[in-house]
Amino acid sequence: MLWDRNSGEPVYNAIVWQDRRTADYCNSLKDQGQEPMITSKTGLLLDPYFSATKVAWILDNVEGARARAEAGELAFGTMDTWLLWNLTEGKSHATDATNASRTMLYNIHSGRWDNELLQLFDIPASLLPVVKDCAADFGSTELLGGEVPILGIAGDQQAATLGQACFKTGMMKSTYGTGCFALLNTGDSAVSSSNRLLTTIAYQLDGKTTYALEGSIFIAGAAVQWLRDGLGIIDSAKQSGELAAEADNSQQVYMIPAFTGLGAPWWDADARGALIGLTRGTGPAEISRAALESVCYQTLDLLKAMQADWQQSGDTVLRVDGGMVASDWTMQRLADILQAPVDRPVIAETTALGAAWLAGSRAGVWPDQAGFAESWKLDKNFAPQMPAEERDNKVAGWDTAVRRVLS
Repeated sequence: MLWDRNSGEPVYNAIVWQDRRTADYCNSLKDQGQEPMITSKTGLLLDPYFSATKVAWILDNVEGARARAEAGELAFGTMDTWLLWNLTEGKSHATDATNASRTMLYNIHSGRWDNELLQLFDIPASLLPVVKDCAADFGSTELLGGEVPILGIAGDQQAATLGQACFKTGMMKSTYGTGCFALLNTGDSAVSSSNRLLTTIAYQLDGKTTYALEGSIFIAGAAVQWLRDGLGIIDSAKQSGELAAEADNSQQVYMIPAFTGLGAPWWDADARGALIGLTRGTGPAEISRAALESVCYQTLDLLKAMQADWQQSGDTVLRVDGGMVASDWTMQRLADILQAPVDRPVIAETTALGAAWLAGSRAGVWPDQAGFAESWKLDKNFAPQMPAEERDNKVAGWDTAVRRVLS
């Protein structure tokens, strides 16, 4: 989002993370050999997912935007910064390190906006917010009937990592919402990925940065929404699990949900979705199962990539959250495909919980990391049950199906 510093009015509609309008721009920068430099500084891959090319698009395509930006009249921010600006009535233009790390303009090693990246994307530094810790004094709001301090900000997946109390190196969480996002805490080491994962900031507290490896799946719960809104074969998300349980096990139907390209570990913006393995006997139950299983297979691909990059011993236990984890069928199939235990917490809305903990701990009304970790409660553990041969055959079929849609 870009907005006028005086009036507070946006100069253009907000551009969401799934928007692919800058794909050609990203490809041109790749052709120029810019991606290695960008990745070395930001930990990110050159993709329309991130903010930098979207900011450049607004500056170049909205009449007068670039001149106003260069005159210092405009401000940029992701949604946290926009909310903070409005809550403080324009007094605070700030963000935290995790949100800054998703812009493709922030050097995650030096902990500051990067001049070389700003020059590459032709973005004036005057647009940028101040970067703070995740738990910090971001100002206060008087819009709630009294002066209320704003003490915590974190990116969506980083907040979920905190809400899952993944404070120890090696802990992993995966959030299943519209997309799926898995983060592995790598401590004070910014681990470079050889498998096209992202190196990102997990959180920054008291000036200390903790890093993570992240895998991003663009379509998870959105596949279920497509079953409901696009195909009309279910009336509610809950029905997808009920239908999947009724599917004919002799059919191997795969859905590759590349509606907006494929995320990690492929990062193929031009791939498109497919249903593979259809027969005359395929119906709503088999398609529903394929949609839910696609999330499980994609998580497995992320887990394999993380294990290859991290190269640390020990068994993986995955802590899960988000709307999809309410489905017991999906979580059991996830454990079966991963061949690893899956832990669902009592509080599944861990993104909100993590953001709340940041503010509460900063205010001194919630416990420190150790105390908060002790308060994490397990709702249900899902252990693998599928025979290894059956699982391996299913995974091999998935690998073949994915190769058919890669551009």
